[in-house]
Amino acid sequence: MPRFSVLIPARNEENHLPGCLDSVKVAATPFPGQVEIVVALNRCTDRTEEIALKHGAKVVREDSRNLARIRNAAAKAATGEIIVTIDADSRMTGNMFVEIDRLLRTGKYIGGGVRIRPERWSCGILLTVLLLAVLLLWRRVSGGLFWCLRVDFEAIGGFNEHLVSLEDLDFAKRLKAYGKSKGKQFTTIRKAHIITSCRKFDVFGDWYLLMNPRLVRQLLRGQSQEDANHFYYDARR
Repeated sequence: MPRFSVLIPARNEENHLPGCLDSVKVAATPFPGQVEIVVALNRCTDRTEEIALKHGAKVVREDSRNLARIRNAAAKAATGEIIVTIDADSRMTGNMFVEIDRLLRTGKYIGGGVRIRPERWSCGILLTVLLLAVLLLWRRVSGGLFWCLRVDFEAIGGFNEHLVSLEDLDFAKRLKAYGKSKGKQFTTIRKAHIITSCRKFDVFGDWYLLMNPRLVRQLLRGQSQEDANHFYYDARR
């Protein structure tokens, strides 16, 4: 059984997936043969599957416009002790698995998230990130890349498939609550981070979310398929 299973949802990610997979490969160096990658293909029409297979990843298919369902499809194919989720347009630092392994072996933590760094900065991006940080601070959770034992992932039912957006925030809240019931903490990895693309800003503009509070409210509710399609499932670059 592998130590880690890395879950990656991917829709037409031929431009970003190689960087993500290469970063996973580097981080896996201290754990030879103990890291499996599962790529969940979502309505792909480009070379995403070919790239995933060339990097030795398992592939599964889930064509719904529902990130929770797409992530869960990858989780069902996973066999590792530890679940790690990352988006195809993000890259992890080389010490990521070392830090996850170290924290879980203490027995103090149920899992958690990581620090996120955008690939570029602007005033609009900075203010958006600050507002997001306030939301996460209020909830006392983090995200970007989730990590936990597979048994705990399964215990809370994975990602909530009734939500079409912000399934990651919901997952963090439920994992934190489950950890509290077990006497464990939800935490944020401080010694490793991910670098994520700014493609949503590239498509919509750096000030878009700040100028569209109605959209933000709808996305936070997680129930509007139309708004989720607009911002997540149809917007590409």
